[in-house]
Amino acid sequence: MRRPLRRPRLRAALESAAVPTFNGPRAMAQSAEALRFLRAPGRLPHGRRVYAIGDIHGRRAKLATLHRLIADDMAARPTKSVVLVHLGDYINQGPDSAGVIALLAAGPPLPRLQVVNLLGDHERMLLDALSGDRAAATDWLWAGGRDALASWGLDPGLPREEWEAALPPDHVAWLRGLALTHREGDYLFVHGGIRPGVTLDRQSRDDLVSMRQPFLSTEQDFGVIVVHGHASHPAVQIMANRIGLDTGAGTGGTLTCAVLEDDVVGLIAV
Repeated sequence: MRRPLRRPRLRAALESAAVPTFNGPRAMAQSAEALRFLRAPGRLPHGRRVYAIGDIHGRRAKLATLHRLIADDMAARPTKSVVLVHLGDYINQGPDSAGVIALLAAGPPLPRLQVVNLLGDHERMLLDALSGDRAAATDWLWAGGRDALASWGLDPGLPREEWEAALPPDHVAWLRGLALTHREGDYLFVHGGIRPGVTLDRQSRDDLVSMRQPFLSTEQDFGVIVVHGHASHPAVQIMANRIGLDTGAGTGGTLTCAVLEDDVVGLIAV
């Protein structure tokens, strides 16, 4: 049985919210003051808050704006502990891949804020290319890598063998340090998804980073609520078993942050 909300002030806003399945666009705030909450499919320990940001794809200005809005929300609604999770796909598609990596590699946007940066498939392709995988290099260039190289001030036609020496060493080191998963309460944070029917400890790197089907279409109980990006959709998808946060920032859509606490979720988008 679902326990009652610990914060009575949220009850009125949640009385009409029924999530566990997606049935249309969610109300997404563009400021901390406008943040509204819906029932979430999972729960976090009381006093713990997670901000989870979907696929960024070179949109540095949008990311910086979301970081500022997160700071505003933390100032307006202090809580015991907070973690910021970036769900991967920092590069390609958008205009400033280098700027996004520079911003994130510089460290947390707020003092003492815990930050977890997950590996996306676009970063995986680049890392595999740097390790000598010619097919991965071709795939990465096709997926927007030429524009990404240009954002670093490099010739888009630069031979693959010269990429690593030409890229900023701290950016390459940051990319190599990206995590595959992160767990908080009832939630598992990954870039792509998980393979239904496979236990969490046996999920492959490829599935965690690149999974779409059958993950997206199944109603199976995974034992966790998977918070993910990778599968672009015009609106956030809040299902009984997953929350999808890739809202197409790289191709002209919004960049979205989910705010998870207790058994509620709020959405901020820019």
